[in-house]
Amino acid sequence: MPKILTIAALQLLDTSGRILLVRKQGTVMFMQPGGKLEPGESPMAAVLREVQEELGLTFAPGQVESMGLWKGPAANEADTDIHAHLFGACTSDTPRIQAEIEQMLWVDPAAALTRGDIAPLLRDKVLPGLLGR
Repeated sequence: MPKILTIAALQLLDTSGRILLVRKQGTVMFMQPGGKLEPGESPMAAVLREVQEELGLTFAPGQVESMGLWKGPAANEADTDIHAHLFGACTSDTPRIQAEIEQMLWVDPAAALTRGDIAPLLRDKVLPGLLGR
């Protein structure tokens, strides 16, 4: 039986509709910014904290929309599934690589879907949702 990680992730778009992808140090897969919930932390609080820690961006809860829960395989951890609380936001601010982030890029959702180095949550849930709008 796989291990389960509960995380909060942010589908962050810029004003031209590109999505921000990040790659954490020591990994090969790109994903949305976000991370594990701390004990007793709500998914909303976790996503706001993670985005501030990883990218230096600050959002108020009213600026971030809940997009539901996604369950599936983890990108960078073997025999692990994630329960991802997905949120969405748009920004015109410039993120800065911080914390454990090694690389970030803004990419058109259709182009992102053609990449071989994107996490299952992006490939199976986030990008199809963006392209289906």
